[in-house]
Amino acid sequence: MIQRGSGVAVWRQIEQTIEAEISRNVYKPSERLPTEAEFAARFEVNRHTIRRAIAALESRGLVRVEQGRGIFLLDYAVNYNVGKRTRFSETLRQQKLDGSRTMLRALEVPATPKIAQALALQEGERVLQIDTVGRADGRVINFATHYFPAVRFAGLAEAFEETGSITEALKRYGVADYERVESRITARMPDDNVARLLQQTRNQPVLQVEGINVDQDGTPIEYGIGRFAGDAVQLIANNRDL
Repeated sequence: MIQRGSGVAVWRQIEQTIEAEISRNVYKPSERLPTEAEFAARFEVNRHTIRRAIAALESRGLVRVEQGRGIFLLDYAVNYNVGKRTRFSETLRQQKLDGSRTMLRALEVPATPKIAQALALQEGERVLQIDTVGRADGRVINFATHYFPAVRFAGLAEAFEETGSITEALKRYGVADYERVESRITARMPDDNVARLLQQTRNQPVLQVEGINVDQDGTPIEYGIGRFAGDAVQLIANNRDL
């Protein structure tokens, strides 16, 4: 109950009440909270007071406010390890999350200078591009673009569709294991397509990870660009593997 004249500002009491409800799991991760109008009616205050309480919660990283969509509980659903053995499905399985990847498209494209350098190819050589969406317990957390040498991995897209796993698909090409030799992590503002696929607004940053994977002989096999929803994933640099 809100106590007026208690010496604690009304908006602060509302902030503390909502925080207590968050700690009691009244709201689920990424669930939309009541609207400003609903909170205002519940606490019998004006929307300006509610807005101040929500702004305080947002500044502390407990909720996020999306224009036109509402107030959402902010929670890192996934701790994603970035190290020598970066594996999407394995990372989620270790956290008892149901992980899945869906292929959006697969096509052959000429290697740009950056892709060619990453894969030790000549500029213009054909590479296989596979775009995927990754989910954790049904929630989209990742949109990734993967590039592979097209000659060596002809038919890889079909193998990925059959297995649902890049790691398992690569085994069909004699790649029993592979490791990450380089990761570059940056914060970026998403374009319209990335924001749509990650189901977020364009003014919300994403975490972008560029990585190069090599086979057991040290030959580059994949250059990937992963974009993670910033409110869903916490990237962890695994120094034991790096």
